[in-house]
Amino acid sequence: MALRYDTISFLSDYGLGDEFVGVVKSVIRSIAPEVAVVDVTHDVTAHDVRAGGLALARSAQYLCPGVVLAVVDPGVGGARRAVAVEVGDGASVLVGPDNGLLAPAVALVGGATRAVELTNPDYQLDAPGATFAGRDVFAPAAAHLGVDLYDLGSPIDAGGLLPSVLPISHLDDTGALVAEVLWIDRFGNAQLNVDPTDVEPFGDRVRLRVGGDVRTAKVVGSYDQIGAGEVGLVVDSYGVLSIAAGQRPAAEMLELRVGTSVRLDSHDDEDGGSAARADRSGGVTTPVRISPAPGGRS
Repeated sequence: MALRYDTISFLSDYGLGDEFVGVVKSVIRSIAPEVAVVDVTHDVTAHDVRAGGLALARSAQYLCPGVVLAVVDPGVGGARRAVAVEVGDGASVLVGPDNGLLAPAVALVGGATRAVELTNPDYQLDAPGATFAGRDVFAPAAAHLGVDLYDLGSPIDAGGLLPSVLPISHLDDTGALVAEVLWIDRFGNAQLNVDPTDVEPFGDRVRLRVGGDVRTAKVVGSYDQIGAGEVGLVVDSYGVLSIAAGQRPAAEMLELRVGTSVRLDSHDDEDGGSAARADRSGGVTTPVRISPAPGGRS
């Protein structure tokens, strides 16, 4: 089989405590020994499709062109489809379950050009059970992508893939921006579903409310501009607003978790802030976009 892609980027919720990752990589090597496998992450929270989809979207534009193997699959063995999705007119192919996991990355790189359901048993392993599709279905498909995409199974509508369900920030009736924590990195910085332009009307000092805790957050350009014990708002490496703290994890300091609701508002008092809020009347929803990399890749 002639190689069409020389890199498989692998993301999963398998963790490293069991043999799952090693088995999947060994299956790939047995079929395509020349292919390099890049481990994006295997620490996605078990069964958390949304977290996996966000991790994939954050990574996608920086991954080498090739095959992306993504497995966060709580519905394994059930009715959800196993799919391969071509993007960039064949520059890359994403392989995984059709459960919303692939959708954010597919959208970020410009949408799908072709897609198939993985139904051809010639490119799958004989399975003693239906619970390890990463080994038996997805890994063989990824490794065999020297063949044409349509050889792997039945063509499906590329626009009919299950979309991801992600929260959208919105303005409440006071003009405050109601956001949600999407992701907390290992340093304790909390990424919000907020485009940096959405807080510009609030100025360089923003009132931050998390439950009953009210803080003043400085809008800064880098982490070192946040003093010890202070809270800051920083545009992170993906172009999205994140909460950070000086010399300690913001998530620990503010008791943030993925899914925590956060309200952002003018730092002015209720009367002084009315002008800013008048320009930001309630009822508006704002989708957040992870910024494409300069010269971003599919």
